[in-house]
Amino acid sequence: MKSHFPIKSWTTLAALSGIALAMVAVRAQADQWDKRTILTIDQPVQVMNTVLEPGKYVFKLADSDSDRHIVQIFNSDQTKIVDTILAIPNWRLQPTGDSRFMFWETPPGTVRALRAWFYPGDNFGQEFRYPKHLRQVAVAKTTTETVQQAETTPPAPEPVETLKERSVEEPPVEIAQNNPPPAPEAQPAPEAQPAPQPEPAPIQEPAPQQLPKTASPYPLIGVGGLFAFGLYSLLMLKRLA
Repeated sequence: MKSHFPIKSWTTLAALSGIALAMVAVRAQADQWDKRTILTIDQPVQVMNTVLEPGKYVFKLADSDSDRHIVQIFNSDQTKIVDTILAIPNWRLQPTGDSRFMFWETPPGTVRALRAWFYPGDNFGQEFRYPKHLRQVAVAKTTTETVQQAETTPPAPEPVETLKERSVEEPPVEIAQNNPPPAPEAQPAPEAQPAPQPEPAPIQEPAPQQLPKTASPYPLIGVGGLFAFGLYSLLMLKRLA
């Protein structure tokens, strides 16, 4: 029985199949070369100093023969480069058949930090340094939730038993007596203090009887000298007579 399928059609089909297989082989080699891996996250993740918001990202190695540790991070449709990072080599003993992402241990209240990325079947991968500044997210969110919960939660009513116990333990009220208060003791009258005596008036000194000497004695001496000279002259005249 002869086949009705033309020989040319068989030839065309074989050629198309060969082209498809070649394209698949080229695509497989390309994925092996750039290590293209898709990462989907539902919470923020920090890669060194870059924070990736929730979504889908593509990790690839840069097309470089000299350095195979340049990692490029693209958006989901690979139309924009989010960041280019220079990683360091990382090794693992047991390769796995799927991509693996490892994270640093970070303190509570901060985003998760990506540490390493391994491509399926490789025992070597890319390691990212610990971020210098981690993004704070959980602390502020927790504080807000606590404040909202405190505002919306009504205060719990106080149990009745506690009120009864409290009323029993209250001290009895003291009853005021009708007895008059004792009269205050009589205080002795203060002693009369003597009136202060007036101070004696200051004694005034008597005025001097003699006037102060204001004239000079030299004129009197001159007059006495003239009188003595005249008397001496009289005596001499009598003697000569």
